[in-house]
Amino acid sequence: MIGIILQWYLQLPVLAAWCVFSTSTLLLILSFLLSYYRRYRLSLAYGVAVSTLFLAVGSLITWYNDIRHNSSWYGKYYRPGQLVVATLRERPVAKLNSFRTVATVTALGMDNQFLSTNGKVIVYFSKDSMLNLDYGSRIIFCRPLQEIKNAGNPGGFNYKRYSFFQGITHQVYLNRNDFASIKGEKQPPFYKLMSAIKAKVLSILNKYINGEKEMGLAEALLIGYKDDLDKTLVQSYTNTGVVHVIAISGLHLGLIYWLLLQLLKPLKKRNSIKWLVPVITIPALWLFSLVAGGQPSVLRSAVMFTCIVVGENLSRKSSIYNTLSVSAFILLCINPFWLWDVGFQLSYAAVLSIVVFMKPIYNLIFTKNRILDFIWKLNSVSIAAQLLTTPFSIYHFHQFPNYFLLTNFVAVPLSSVILTGEIFLCVVSLMPLFAGYAGQILSWLIWLMNSCIEEIESLPCSLWKGMQINTVQVILLLVLVAAFSVWLLEKQRVGMWVGLVALLFFALFRSISFYQSNRQQKVIVYNIPMFRAIDLVAGRKCYFIGDSNLLVNDFLRNFNLEPSRVLYRTESTAHFPGFIYPGNLLQYEQKRILLIDASSNFDSTSIKIPLDLLIVSKNPKLYLLTLAKTFDIRQVIFDASVPAWKLKYWARHCDSLRIPYHNVREKGAFVMNLN
Repeated sequence: MIGIILQWYLQLPVLAAWCVFSTSTLLLILSFLLSYYRRYRLSLAYGVAVSTLFLAVGSLITWYNDIRHNSSWYGKYYRPGQLVVATLRERPVAKLNSFRTVATVTALGMDNQFLSTNGKVIVYFSKDSMLNLDYGSRIIFCRPLQEIKNAGNPGGFNYKRYSFFQGITHQVYLNRNDFASIKGEKQPPFYKLMSAIKAKVLSILNKYINGEKEMGLAEALLIGYKDDLDKTLVQSYTNTGVVHVIAISGLHLGLIYWLLLQLLKPLKKRNSIKWLVPVITIPALWLFSLVAGGQPSVLRSAVMFTCIVVGENLSRKSSIYNTLSVSAFILLCINPFWLWDVGFQLSYAAVLSIVVFMKPIYNLIFTKNRILDFIWKLNSVSIAAQLLTTPFSIYHFHQFPNYFLLTNFVAVPLSSVILTGEIFLCVVSLMPLFAGYAGQILSWLIWLMNSCIEEIESLPCSLWKGMQINTVQVILLLVLVAAFSVWLLEKQRVGMWVGLVALLFFALFRSISFYQSNRQQKVIVYNIPMFRAIDLVAGRKCYFIGDSNLLVNDFLRNFNLEPSRVLYRTESTAHFPGFIYPGNLLQYEQKRILLIDASSNFDSTSIKIPLDLLIVSKNPKLYLLTLAKTFDIRQVIFDASVPAWKLKYWARHCDSLRIPYHNVREKGAFVMNLN
């Protein structure tokens, strides 16, 4: 993991990594030629050689998985206007205004010939352009590829890096006449089988599960199909801390593993055929994982359970820590960029936390009542899982579900019963009578679970929102949990002192960040396509100037405005922190700001009025040459609602007047610190 991180952030030369790898390997080989005594004396050097070997492996894997280092990457050769041949890598999915898919650029048209290439691109098709395209379909087009960029809003999601980690660097939007289908589809038989199984399962669920919300959740629970999930329902599961129920993960695969063990118990009793248990179990687990989409969380679980099955059938009791390490090592060898995947981080943190803390927490309370003991065991698992996942959850999602014990107590058993019932429904689908009754029961159980989650979300103080911590504070929290665990579980006092020091530094950094937040003054012009959005920040308050539709649309507000406000620890206020003059002229912290979003006239003056910022929005009738006779403009900001053709016209005027300008659409959000 350290090798992966160093390679990504420092971009080390591949030759240096190969030198370290070769040297470490040579030293390890030579160490085996030494006597046991000398090897023991040189154990420190042996340990250093092993560590540097793994560092080099992480660095090399990261370098070779970086698509930019691939000699056949289309980005090295592509020029706008070239013909592009692409093969679809997934079935197009319907979005609000288009169909979306991912394709591999297999060739570029260059100098009357085609050059074989590699690399992925996101393709958006207009709603009227679909021509029965599916996985493996090949298309040709010459519409220019657009590089994927971030909006650049403070605290916003790094979509460019997220796409890059999947090998995707460009995107293109195609209308009906922009592309043509060509022959030679490449659809592997294995994919056809997986696709057929998935389609069959979806048809069964659509037939027997009643209700749109219920059907969408049933599809997500069983095979990870999320296109029909209700967005408000997903938000409810997220806010109550049980979104892991929807995501296919170790919980689901563990249940599948348990069901397989119960079904295969008769085989284990006979020595002559007990070898069939791993032969059946492992392929079944991987088949379910691949049908469910092969996400990092389910692949991690599949690798881990595979290690467990192999270990048990070799009559060896393997350490769960070794099993986790091996599964993580294998997954990071497949794709080192999964290290930044939120699901990868949370799934490993949860499993490790349960392994370490579940038994000590469970042993705190003893009861002979089986029902109470079962309830306490479920709560022990939930509490244990939260200990290591909480720092990661706060870092990524900036919130904490206060009723997580209650929601997990409801959702975990119910989702397990529902998942088992869905498998039973697929088995008895050939018998419509039994399948009908099973579908009705499952629909009611899913409705019950959804209703409970939504009711818990509506309770007062169900969610602690707006929490902001940085990477250093996450590390300090993890050190705090680990150190106090050593102190309480191993009775080592040094753990208490290390934990107190970590707590002290955590409190110190938090205090500094709050002190800085209370003193901040900023002007933020957001990059939100087609919308005007400006925040004037004064301490812990922000005054919004922009389109009211942004405040009504939960998705746009949460995706664009809220991350910035969480980052700067601000809350919206209706009180303007300055003075407003006629003509949209603002005075804020010794700065004069003019907002123009409609056509207006300004009289020329003998003495120009100093203007620190001119923020242009929408499509006004504006002549900068005329405006410059009235104001001494120091900087111009064009927000993302300005038409592109007009922006080019105004940019030329700024250049001729030698006025610096900031194009939000190209450069990302504009942030000015006033102190």
